Amino acid sequence: MKVNIYATVEGAHVEFNKEAFKKLFPNLAKELEYSEHKTKINSVRTDVQTGEKAASKRFVHYMPDVIDFIRRCDTEEQAEEIIAYLEKRGEVEKQYARKLRKQLKEKGVRSFGPKKEENYYFKHGGL
Repeated sequence: MKVNIYATVEGAHVEFNKEAFKKLFPNLAKELEYSEHKTKINSVRTDVQTGEKAASKRFVHYMPDVIDFIRRCDTEEQAEEIIAYLEKRGEVEKQYARKLRKQLKEKGVRSFGPKKEENYYFKHGGL
């Protein structure tokens, strides 16, 4: 089976076979094979300027932090997993992780803010 990838840069067309694609892009290949990470596309814009005007600017270049991830949690256990994971990766310093854990234990997961619902950034980004 051939997997076709079309690049828009200078009209380049690149074609891969399935195994080569899997080796180069293993995570993307998994997402394409399994339907659990599907994104619905409900419109297509062929005019770049119109598309750019329609795009939301509110969350452009926004990087979620540990609090954003904790606000998606339902339980204290989930929040603890987030803190531990980001601490292990070095994205949260040990001292800050201790403060987060203390707040989590004493005040609960909702003390970090209301739960961020599914599609939060789409809904609040003006899209």
